[in-house]
Amino acid sequence: MKISDVFKLIVVVTLCELVGIVGSFFTSPSIAGWYAELAKPELTAPNWVFAPVWTILFALMGIAAFLILKKGLDRKDTKVAFCIFTGQLILNTFWSVIFFGLHSPGIAFIEIIFLWFAILATIIAFAKISMPAAWLLIPYILWVSFAGYLNFMIWMLNP
Repeated sequence: MKISDVFKLIVVVTLCELVGIVGSFFTSPSIAGWYAELAKPELTAPNWVFAPVWTILFALMGIAAFLILKKGLDRKDTKVAFCIFTGQLILNTFWSVIFFGLHSPGIAFIEIIFLWFAILATIIAFAKISMPAAWLLIPYILWVSFAGYLNFMIWMLNP
C-alpha cells in the first residue's frame, strides 16, 4: 500500500470515528441518568459493550469507505456510493440526538428504520464497486438491527 493510501485510510477512519464521538456527546450524559431509569428488555447488552462495539463499527465503516474512495471519485458509481454512505453517517448521528439527546424513543425508532435502509443501500452500492467494502458493513447492519429491536422495546416498555 502506498503512503498516500495509508494517509487516506487514516483520514477516512478518523472521520468516521469523529462521527461516533459527536453521537457520544448526546449519549454519554444520558447513560447514567435518563437511560438508566428506563425499563429495558431482557435481551439488553450491558452499557460497557456499546462504546467498544461502536468504535469497531466506525473503524469498519472507515475501512469500507476507503476501499470505495480508492477506486476514485471521478467515477459516478463511487460518487453515488460515497453520497449514500455519507447520508447513513448523518442518520447515525441523528439517531443519537433523537434517542439520547431528545429522549424520544418513538421518533428514534422511526429514524432507525431510515438508518437501516440507508445502511442497506450503502451495502448494495458498495457491493457494485467492492465486495470486501460491502462485507465490512454487515456487522454494522446487524448491530443496528439489534439497536432497532432495543429501541422499539424501550419505546413499548416506557410509554
